[in-house]
Amino acid sequence: MSVPVSEVEAVLDVPDTGGVAVVPIEGRSPASLAWRRLRRDRVTMASLAVVILLSLLAVAAPFLKAFHVIDPSTPHPDLVQGVGSLPTGPFSGASTAHWLGVVPGVGQDVLSRVLYGLTFDFTIAIAATALTVLIGTTVGIVAGYTGNWVDAALSRMMDLVLAFPQLIMLIALSPLFLGQPPRNARVVVYLIVVLALFGWPYLARIVRSEVLSMRELDYVMAARSLGAGTGRILWKELLPSLRGPILVYATIILPVFISSEAALAYLGISLQPPFPTLGSVLNDAVPYVTSDTSYFLVPGVALVLVVLSFNLLGDGLGDALNPRSDRT
Repeated sequence: MSVPVSEVEAVLDVPDTGGVAVVPIEGRSPASLAWRRLRRDRVTMASLAVVILLSLLAVAAPFLKAFHVIDPSTPHPDLVQGVGSLPTGPFSGASTAHWLGVVPGVGQDVLSRVLYGLTFDFTIAIAATALTVLIGTTVGIVAGYTGNWVDAALSRMMDLVLAFPQLIMLIALSPLFLGQPPRNARVVVYLIVVLALFGWPYLARIVRSEVLSMRELDYVMAARSLGAGTGRILWKELLPSLRGPILVYATIILPVFISSEAALAYLGISLQPPFPTLGSVLNDAVPYVTSDTSYFLVPGVALVLVVLSFNLLGDGLGDALNPRSDRT
């Protein structure tokens, strides 16, 4: 014998919907909510597209060079008016073969040097950012959770490192560690280590302040009462909640490192030829700022584009990952 549906609903205490289909409410994870807020921000999405494009170009540049699609080192003296002179034609001698012109005096392709320079800039900046995040997160989370004399000692260490100006220390330590003439491999390691050495305290302070407000929350207290060790609480309970601030800081500090490399290249502390960086290309273009403005603008605009896109992306990520943000 079949039982009417209405009687089953009455027994099970199911509310009567009048025959209208009920769509269950789907829960959203914090990541999906952040992505939803991020997609509504057109400036951030445009910055994300530019960052992805620049990253792909930086990855592809060595392969393009290997397959002779770009050539950043071969000179073309026939395109310039003698050694040390300007390219023939407007816009640095731009043509179908050299879209952004050639380097004054030697005739190297400007676009190839800029693209190849992105590879070295991104390599140095990403490695320095990863090391900064590793040191800063570890020190900050330990200091904030442990407290007492450990927190005091680590906090004073942060203050000590912050007391040294980064750029001046990079210049002052370069003769000691690089030697003369500096080797490119040694320069890369030096820039990565020193940039991270003077960059981690800022992140450590952010992480420490976050952990100080999180260590007394219910889920941390519950893990502690259940016998969880310090290591599990630090890396399994607290660290996942810090992904937002760490990600935002990484996207902000990375362009700072690229700018620092450009400043050091202007002072002669960078990769030596034939390996270009955006900073070294811009440094080479400074003497031609009035006589060949196009050559100066190309690496300058590329550097501004990299720094601006990462900064806007970091700002948008900070708003998207903050549930109390009023931006949609």
